[in-house]
Amino acid sequence: METNTKVDVSCIIINYNTSQFTFNAVKSILESHNENSLTFEVIVVDNNSKPEDYKTLKKQLNTLNSQLITLVRSKFNTGFGGGNMLGVQHAKNCKYYAFINNDTLQVTPNCLVVLKKFMESTPDAAICSPQMLDEHKNFRATIDHFSSLQREILKRATLEFLFPKTYLNRKKTYKNPIKVQYVQGSFMFINAKYFNTVGGFDTNLFLYYEESDLSLRLLKTLKKYNYLVPQTEYIHYKSASINRNIAIKIEQKIALLYHTEKHYGWLSKKILNSYFIVRYFLTSIIKPKYWKLWLTLLAGAPISKSLKHKQKINFID
Repeated sequence: METNTKVDVSCIIINYNTSQFTFNAVKSILESHNENSLTFEVIVVDNNSKPEDYKTLKKQLNTLNSQLITLVRSKFNTGFGGGNMLGVQHAKNCKYYAFINNDTLQVTPNCLVVLKKFMESTPDAAICSPQMLDEHKNFRATIDHFSSLQREILKRATLEFLFPKTYLNRKKTYKNPIKVQYVQGSFMFINAKYFNTVGGFDTNLFLYYEESDLSLRLLKTLKKYNYLVPQTEYIHYKSASINRNIAIKIEQKIALLYHTEKHYGWLSKKILNSYFIVRYFLTSIIKPKYWKLWLTLLAGAPISKSLKHKQKINFID
């Protein structure tokens, strides 16, 4: 549980049936940080994985023999935001949170030290991120534009072409730190005070749009921004724990429409939902598996249909 003991950074990682990825991610953090100028901890939240995966993870983490690691298990799957918030509840009093996906590896030595120094020298920064790479260390887009009606209908490339100053080129390689709308949730280095002030992640969002929502609240409430810090890098295998099926597609649309109404109002949600109803009606004629998504949209894609409300409580013997 949270104590008065202070650390610079609390790293929070979620495991869901991918213990080997999680073990590798934790090991990578420990091995890549050797400077005495930074104190940190690693909190691993098991999001109700299968018993065998959890037990494997527990054994693997024990082999690291590190006092810096805390393993917490949730009795049900709380999703991305909920899992990270559970980790926050077990974090020490820290200056920064580093929310790091379990399918990542550190590339830059002492990355957390570099990010901490950047944040301390950038007063209007709430969140920063290293440059994301794929498993072959090739460039991968790390920045994105706020989820919105115009982004969904006009698409990112159109917005980047029409309004290049507002919508930065996501596929461009940047050499220096740059202010962006938001960074991907796979590695978010966040000022803990700002994060706590706005209430952290919205746990109504189970899997998608958490980083866009958080960044918008930080901007609206505190006038604080996201930055990409390309001098630092990390590898992201991307969505190792997500089986992309029609249920996940439905979850994505439910989250998007919830996010749209929350930040842009009922009318924007209605327009976007109507657009999706027409779009996926036509898609369903060709791909019948999309009928289920279309029916969900026709019902208004209520948050009550989220996977969040379908999780069961499980115990380990």
